Amino acid sequence: MSKGTKDSKMQNAEKKAAQPESEFALAERLLDWYDANKRDLPWRQDPTPYHVWLSEIMLQQTRVGAVRDYYARFLNTLPTIESLAKADEDVYLKLWEGLGYYSRVRNLHKAALQIVEMQDAAMPRTAAELQKLAGIGPYTAAAISSICFDERIPAIDGNLLRVFARMTGYGENIKSTAAKKVATDYYLSIFPQTRCGDMNQALMDLGATVCLPAGQPLCDTCPWSGHCIAKADGRETELPVIPAKASRTIEKKTVFLIYYNKHLALRKRPERGLLAGLYEFPNAEGALSRKEALDYVKTLGFSAVRIHRLPAAKHIFSHREWHMIGYQILADEWQAFAGGKPKEHELFLASSEELQDVFSIPSAFGKYQAEIRRDYL
Repeated sequence: MSKGTKDSKMQNAEKKAAQPESEFALAERLLDWYDANKRDLPWRQDPTPYHVWLSEIMLQQTRVGAVRDYYARFLNTLPTIESLAKADEDVYLKLWEGLGYYSRVRNLHKAALQIVEMQDAAMPRTAAELQKLAGIGPYTAAAISSICFDERIPAIDGNLLRVFARMTGYGENIKSTAAKKVATDYYLSIFPQTRCGDMNQALMDLGATVCLPAGQPLCDTCPWSGHCIAKADGRETELPVIPAKASRTIEKKTVFLIYYNKHLALRKRPERGLLAGLYEFPNAEGALSRKEALDYVKTLGFSAVRIHRLPAAKHIFSHREWHMIGYQILADEWQAFAGGKPKEHELFLASSEELQDVFSIPSAFGKYQAEIRRDYL
């Protein structure tokens, strides 16, 4: 055998061996970075299935910094799946107050009921089984099963999709089903056989702290920058490709803080639709003038002795915006509803203690909640 032929065979063998080593090295490099830089998050300190599940549901549509206190408060009151399953609606809704997207906690409760009804009352261990629970989709299922049970499955969320698009130069709509499928295949090709939960959390941290969603990513601190196509091509800020959002519908509202007999008027929203089943301050469609506001208060049965204009406020939902004005009303008479528990849209009076501890008022009314006059209660 000639020296040239021998050298060629050795080079081919080295190339064949290099591919899996390169893939392993990519995961190993990221895990090394994660070990040195991972975020100190409370749910990582004791990653039981319940803790991971609760944190992942809370983190949907919510910043990490906002979740920390909610997470601690929720577990302090409802420390186990069994306690959550037994909890009254007003209890878990109040614990969720201010986090928004209340369907998340309702589904959390439904899933807790499903779990305690299972034969061993334990959370399923695979992503496929976890998706049978209320409110648990592919991402949450993958996060729980990988972090808690080391299932080898990528948890595809916005962070992982963004990292994938930049690493591979993927230039199609990153929100599409096709993009999620390609991203899943890509991550499966580089995922390690163990530490799968750490791999997912490393990717989450990489997207949240380095491969940032807006502005310039911090490529100089990225453990993968040498393998990133977007970085090589100078397209870091162009990827991922995200379709333009549809315009939102604007709705004008007038919100009332109505005080009577050291209590504040509330009503419960319908059980279906936006902010379903939560409590709200009385409000009317449109931006009412002072006279119109006083006339509206009369229709609620109140006789106003004092009225004060409150600051304007705005709240943005997924597909609509509320543009609000408000009035503070002090009343000396009220024709109450005819006894019993108040029905949907039916006014009732809440004490200061009940506002603090019982009734969950959504963050859409947060600016007016901050305007409550404690000296009127």
